[in-house]
Amino acid sequence: MKNRTKHLKTGRDASNAIYPNCPIRNILARVSDKWSMLVLHALSQKSPMRFTELRNAIGDATPKMLSASLKTLEEDGIVCRTAYPEIPPRVEYTLTARGTEMLEAMQPLTDWAIRNMEAILRDRAARQQRTTDIP
Repeated sequence: MKNRTKHLKTGRDASNAIYPNCPIRNILARVSDKWSMLVLHALSQKSPMRFTELRNAIGDATPKMLSASLKTLEEDGIVCRTAYPEIPPRVEYTLTARGTEMLEAMQPLTDWAIRNMEAILRDRAARQQRTTDIP
């Protein structure tokens, strides 16, 4: 019999991590795209934000990619989209309670990235230099 560790909150087997319907794999796939974490960070700095404000805050996101990320985050209840029946139409985005909780969970990773970015960039450059120096 296989040794299985039960997840304390869900009662699911830890071995489920190898299956596509795994909660870890499912959630990471939704939020680890290029823009989702940046959207959450931007909304943590100022909320609510309109689409153009978000796009300007993130910088290089195309409207199509930002729109897709916002739609995914809204579907998962991480971001709230509020459309106002005005002319011209106005749409604002805010973090939900779930989004705020996710942002808190991401904070250690953000802190780690800030602490280690310079060293990582140096290591990348050194590795690239060694690779290009090989005849």
